[in-house]
Amino acid sequence: MYRPFRFFATIAAILLCGRRLPTLAVSRSPALQALRSVLLMSTTGLFNAGIRVTPLATGTTIMFLSPLLVTVLSITLLGEKVGARRWFGVAAGFLGALIVVRPWQEGFAFLTSGVGFLLIAALLNANYQIATRKVRMDDPLTSLLYTASAGALVTSFIVPWFWSWPGPWAWVLFVSAGAAGGLGHFCIIKAMAAAPASVVTPFSYTSLVWATGFGFVFWGDWPDPWTWTGAAIIILSGLYIFHRERKHHAHS
Repeated sequence: MYRPFRFFATIAAILLCGRRLPTLAVSRSPALQALRSVLLMSTTGLFNAGIRVTPLATGTTIMFLSPLLVTVLSITLLGEKVGARRWFGVAAGFLGALIVVRPWQEGFAFLTSGVGFLLIAALLNANYQIATRKVRMDDPLTSLLYTASAGALVTSFIVPWFWSWPGPWAWVLFVSAGAAGGLGHFCIIKAMAAAPASVVTPFSYTSLVWATGFGFVFWGDWPDPWTWTGAAIIILSGLYIFHRERKHHAHS
């Protein structure tokens, strides 16, 4: 079904821009802003496809690979230096991901399941965060306006094929999701403009608490011990990388 929350996210972005909208609509790097928008739309679509068949907490845990991938990608794409200790943190994080995915149980069948979608989403999300860091010369509201409006524009083209009229409660959820999504992305953009990507992204680990709670309340999903173990390793590795980044910047 078409998701109108893209439209409401755009409305939220326009309201935040206010009278500065004509000025903020002009980017210094329109091509990179367009790339960011495509990466975010692809990430969102793949994540939604993945959690249709995968518990929300498990899907969120797999997405925690993004901060680790940001650390790897920041070497070539941002020119940031990554030392041996941070490489150790990355390796530990991937070990945690293997524990969550457990490919030894079903061979490579997981690549055709929701897990495969989520792994690709994590990679695209890492690239989105890198791109967000690269467009920090733009006003954060410009970046928000591009991602919100691009999502609304693209998803509007599929309305004739997937639209079904939602009920009143669904409209409330769409408006709430649009407002929350717009505000959330604005905060991410502001954070990426203020600090290196590999420092900002570990804060996303707090989303596991919300994902676990929502998954249990709405669908009765509760992560198994393997998932909790893998999540703990991924989170600890991300926090270790964060600690190394802070020490590095304190001495530079």
